[in-house]
Amino acid sequence: MGAKSQRAPLRRQQVYEQLRQAMESGHLAAGSRLPATREHALTLGVSRNTLLWAMARLQAEGYVQARVGDGSYVSPNLGPPKGASVLSALPLGLSRRGQLMAETVRQWNPPRQAASAFRIGAPEVASFPFATWDRLGRQLSASERRASAQYLDPAGEPVLREAIAQWLWASRGIRCDAGRVLVCSGSQQAIDLVGRLLLDVGDEVLVEDPGYPGIRASLLGHGAQVRPVPLDAEGLCLDQAEAQWPNARLAVVTPTHQFPTGVAMSLARRQALLDWARRRQAWVVEDDYDGEFQYGAQRLPALCSLPQADRVLYVGTFSKTLHPGLRLGFIVLPSAWVPAFAMARALSDRHPPGDSQWVLARFIAEGHLLRHLRRMRELYQQRQQQLVQVLAEATEGALQLPFSDRGMHLCWPLPAQVDDRTLSHQAAARGVVLTPLSRYAMASPRRGGLFGYAGYDLAELRAAAQQVGPLLRQALRAAAG
Repeated sequence: MGAKSQRAPLRRQQVYEQLRQAMESGHLAAGSRLPATREHALTLGVSRNTLLWAMARLQAEGYVQARVGDGSYVSPNLGPPKGASVLSALPLGLSRRGQLMAETVRQWNPPRQAASAFRIGAPEVASFPFATWDRLGRQLSASERRASAQYLDPAGEPVLREAIAQWLWASRGIRCDAGRVLVCSGSQQAIDLVGRLLLDVGDEVLVEDPGYPGIRASLLGHGAQVRPVPLDAEGLCLDQAEAQWPNARLAVVTPTHQFPTGVAMSLARRQALLDWARRRQAWVVEDDYDGEFQYGAQRLPALCSLPQADRVLYVGTFSKTLHPGLRLGFIVLPSAWVPAFAMARALSDRHPPGDSQWVLARFIAEGHLLRHLRRMRELYQQRQQQLVQVLAEATEGALQLPFSDRGMHLCWPLPAQVDDRTLSHQAAARGVVLTPLSRYAMASPRRGGLFGYAGYDLAELRAAAQQVGPLLRQALRAAAG
């Protein structure tokens, strides 16, 4: 009797660890439905009580979500822990670069569909002027429709390139003509083109740490040596990067609103970065992913708008300013490079959709983009204030997030000893997306939570805050203790 009672907890622990490892490695895919407990227990060769014990623990830790009347599911936001290998879950036969790129994307776990608060990067889609967009589409003449249905210029339609150039001057202070603008399918394709045309295998690239994994994965896929550079209150620690990697040929930065920390690069650091590019004959890619969303009276200009910024390649996207389903963005290049970039783009997906380009050009030229952004800036600033308020209420005043005058999310730092991924899993078990800051780190020890607010109304923000309020209070106590 005694021996049996000692073996039972051990067996439970083994089942728990087996299931957790399967979820972390991806063998039990994120979001997948788990078998009924009786069937699952038979498959594993254990008693149902043993399985129920293991499932209860996994649910408490955020690995499993139980839905009333619909069974249990692997948490949809579950990704492999930092540093873990997922190559065993990848297709066989990939090249070493392919494996590295695929593993980076797997660890990033990019969103595939709409999710609940507080997912980051989600704009307010319900307020998009779809009726205006549809009306502009109907106003296309027969000749314009025929023209847009043909094979088009891989660099983008001239009418859209001209509209983007004029918009950049009015909105971000960037002086460029249409001949320097290349239209692409969002910022990710722009980064891919930069990697294909400017980098050779083994070239070193400086990236922000923590930073956007989609950039890192694309560069790794082109054989680049990605070098993580830490951040301080002024942005990229350039002196440290230059001392450690003097041969870097490219730097990719988000200077207006650093992703994900929210730091704004200081003017002194911006000038130092431009000087570095000139001295090293290197290039700087400015990813201005949400630079349009600035709420204060004083707005930061684009890095590309500064004097001596001739070695800056500016990447913009309409995924945040309009909506991600549009799949349109752009990159500002030296005019001599545009034909080569256009031909490289043609090798992958030929050109952007013609009708969308024509409609977007009119949308910009007639002032609809400007009006939409004005409404969204007011709305997002209001929602940020609501986020801060509901989190303070749900945590009984324990969590007081600082306001920011730019962006679409707030970053809540935590001490390195607090496991932000466990906190994320626990939030997911309650139906809330709380993205861990460590997911975006390479060498940085930073921990924290990211709270997206742009795409969620007050009711959604309050409901999510009430679900995770106790978890956040507990994390704050752990940080203080």
